[in-house]
Amino acid sequence: MSLMKLKMRVNGEAEELDVQAHHTLMDVVRDQLQLTGAKTGCNMGECGACTMIVDGHSINSCLMLAIEADGKDVLTIEGLANGTELHPLQTAFAECHGTQCGYCTPGMIMAAKALLDENPQPTLEEVRFGLAGNICRCTGYEKIFDSLAQASRELASGSK
Repeated sequence: MSLMKLKMRVNGEAEELDVQAHHTLMDVVRDQLQLTGAKTGCNMGECGACTMIVDGHSINSCLMLAIEADGKDVLTIEGLANGTELHPLQTAFAECHGTQCGYCTPGMIMAAKALLDENPQPTLEEVRFGLAGNICRCTGYEKIFDSLAQASRELASGSK
């Protein structure tokens, strides 16, 4: 099988890779870049465990061919923290117990970041809609919503 050249920025770093045409962004990020935060869940775009942000938009990386990310900026859960300083969403998920087993958490946080980037102070209804593509099988979602609300308040106050 022939390889294709892929150039993209991942978490602010320029990457140039040879990829197979049928590989998804999820495959390339996990297998070639060894960034394993995003999880492979359903592989059908239904669960959101693989959520990444591409050019500012939340996407299911299991559905996007890697070559479609050519020339784009990709943000994964590994790129949220600033060195050892966690992003307010990461801190809020820990403090508000927004995670249970943790499998959905990276995708949930990335979807939440995309939502807050677009709408810094969403209503509960907007949060529910914004996270609708991300499934958590462990919780009743209330702690996840609490986490997002805390991060929203923190980001609005400018404390981080």
